[in-house]
Amino acid sequence: MQLAAVEKILGGKKTLNKRIQSRMDFINLRLTKDALMHLAKAMDLPLHQLAKFLPVTLRTVQRYKSQDRFNRAVSEHILLIAEVVAKGIRLFEDRDNFLKWLNHPCKALGNQIPINLLDSKVGLDIVSDELGRIEHGVFA
Repeated sequence: MQLAAVEKILGGKKTLNKRIQSRMDFINLRLTKDALMHLAKAMDLPLHQLAKFLPVTLRTVQRYKSQDRFNRAVSEHILLIAEVVAKGIRLFEDRDNFLKWLNHPCKALGNQIPINLLDSKVGLDIVSDELGRIEHGVFA
């Protein structure tokens, strides 16, 4: 996975206050609301829609100030979504093309809309796996 792309999607070193050198850096990284807002922009989603995918209520997210840090579970979920987005943009070579795929039913996913699967770790894994199959030319 291109960690630099994940870092960029989340607002870069300025927002994260560090560089992401390896996935090990994800373990103790507590993301801010500002990083979440960068992810929302990358996905072209309003905050209320992106918050539906997180293990926290919209109201809680709304109460956070831009530099307030989320807990470990929320931060991890944001990072996993950012990884999928980075992988998709790289694969489709264009953010808009990836977002079209993400928002339309996918036959290989039982005609589910991939974005609707981003609310769980299992769903994120399934979407990531499908992107990997597409990358390697394996179509169901």
